[in-house]
Amino acid sequence: MIKKTVLFCLLSAVTFTIFAQEKTIESNYDPHALFSPFFYPAIETITRGANGEPNVGYWQNRADYQITSSLNDITHQVTGSVTITYKNNSPHTLPFLWLQLDQNLFNKDSRGQARMPVDSRSRYGDAKSGFNGGYIITKVQLNDGMANYIITDSRMQIRLPKPMNAGGDVVKIKIDYSFIIPEYGADRCGILNTKNGEIFAVAQWYPRMCVFDDVQGWNTLPYLGPSEFYLEYGDFDITITAPASHIVVASGELQNPAEVLTATQNSRLASAKKSDKTVAIRSEAEVTDPSSRPKGTTLTWHYKITNARDISWASSKAFIWDAAKINLPSGKTSLAMSVYPAESNGVKAWGRATEYTKKSIENYSKRWFEFPYPAATNVASNVGGMEYPGIVFCGWKATEDQLFGVTDHEFGHTWFPMIVGSNERKYGWMDEGFNTFMNSLADDDFNNGEYKQDPRNMESMAEYMFNPNSEAILNTPDAMKEANIGIALYFKPGYGLELLRNEILGADRFDYAFKTYIQRWAYKHPTPWDFFRTMDNAAGEDLSWFWKGWFIENYKLDQAIESVKYEKDSELNGAIVTIANLDQLAMPVTLGYETVSGKKGVIKLPVEIWNNTYLFKVKLPTTEKLASVTIDPNKVLPDMKISNNSWKAN
Repeated sequence: MIKKTVLFCLLSAVTFTIFAQEKTIESNYDPHALFSPFFYPAIETITRGANGEPNVGYWQNRADYQITSSLNDITHQVTGSVTITYKNNSPHTLPFLWLQLDQNLFNKDSRGQARMPVDSRSRYGDAKSGFNGGYIITKVQLNDGMANYIITDSRMQIRLPKPMNAGGDVVKIKIDYSFIIPEYGADRCGILNTKNGEIFAVAQWYPRMCVFDDVQGWNTLPYLGPSEFYLEYGDFDITITAPASHIVVASGELQNPAEVLTATQNSRLASAKKSDKTVAIRSEAEVTDPSSRPKGTTLTWHYKITNARDISWASSKAFIWDAAKINLPSGKTSLAMSVYPAESNGVKAWGRATEYTKKSIENYSKRWFEFPYPAATNVASNVGGMEYPGIVFCGWKATEDQLFGVTDHEFGHTWFPMIVGSNERKYGWMDEGFNTFMNSLADDDFNNGEYKQDPRNMESMAEYMFNPNSEAILNTPDAMKEANIGIALYFKPGYGLELLRNEILGADRFDYAFKTYIQRWAYKHPTPWDFFRTMDNAAGEDLSWFWKGWFIENYKLDQAIESVKYEKDSELNGAIVTIANLDQLAMPVTLGYETVSGKKGVIKLPVEIWNNTYLFKVKLPTTEKLASVTIDPNKVLPDMKISNNSWKAN
């Protein structure tokens, strides 16, 4: 009993001493909250592995689309008929089906219109002037009979007379419909007036299947505007009948060029497919020349794209059109194209758009995963920037680095979410943030750094990311304050991946893990947990502290130098630096120092120094007096208070 009492007293004394030492500076940091062993919410399932890959029982349904459509350029009406071949690969019988009717956002009575503040509503259609868009559905057929269906805002439910069987049953759905293209449609479609005619950028233009998955079953969140899309993969075969004076571009490959192009344009297009230099298919001078289009009233354009999640198109008589070859790592080629009005022409503007498109896709194909489509078309429109498989809409006024940036960003979406098909409606950061990260590398890659960005001021960036109204990344876009979307969906997750690559894992480990994630989930539906698990496993690192602090919570970082003292009061013995973690986020530490004679050194410490304490002592291997010591000397971390990162000798 005496021994136990003595031991207790000794332990208490040691504990008190340590506690007293650590309380020399106040901190909000709790290591148990950040380094908890219970991070992942579930164990392995038959569909999703603990290592982050699709498991042996992974399944995914399929939707193929055949669409015939026409454009009335006077009334701005699109009329269409879509036949959907839907295959149930799931292990469940399906007594009903759900479809997305995203154009219904532009009905003045839609939920999306109702929830928009008055000063923002014009972004989501033209409700202020009484615009009433959305689908007019005239017929819905199921196999050989009429369908029993209901429409609820931007969704349609078809109630099947006989449930679809599990494991491969197929039904055909045919829907006849029409709608008026909104002039400015939620940043994703619209109509631009130019001196030579209107440019129609057409998207969310046909009824689409909702995703039925192993995570939630039917994903039926309504389309409200901020959140984007979650779609099944399949093949698309479409025709678009438009005025003969128009050029029509779309996702995929044109199947009937001889029927819709002049002989000269066909010849130039063939040359462009072999040329690394941009080739004019239709010049500015030819836009107003009637001979630059085949004769007739209307022409029907036929496009196909395979294994895609969506399809989009644009049409105008005002288009200048140029193209060049895209060289892919496998030896295959694709085609970069740009269409734009005369107002956008010029070597500082859209005259370089095809070059930007070509270089962007070649770069990402080499870095991450090969571009899968036969063409990549850049459309100048009143949509500031929006992405679809093989086609993007970018702002017609963009020039130089701004045009390169939006082009690179929108085509970067080929990889997220076109190839890696995450649920944008819930997890917008898994496409916008990942793409923003890729863009940060492309700025350096393009043309030997022609548009390389200046170093960031991370003190102001930290204030921007963690302002008092900031929100965590892991929120749906619809549930975020509109002012936070740029931070939480784009910048913060993008910069988080930069930190992971440059400061935590290193480029080699990060790139290998990131490519592994793309390869595993190409043309599939990953969740955030699949991404986190893949990165942990492929990089060989438990990053749960990082995922929790940066993505799931909104933790802040504040590293500080608490004191600098010479060991035994002599600089000959080296210096002991006490550093502190004062807020709830932790990061590895880079400690830079300089002696009075000008000698410099750097010590790197892993994040594990913060596993069980907010104070840590490190010895500097110096034998003379110090002039300065600095945490994060290159200012790459988003530290909330950089003023306490440095110590200078008196």
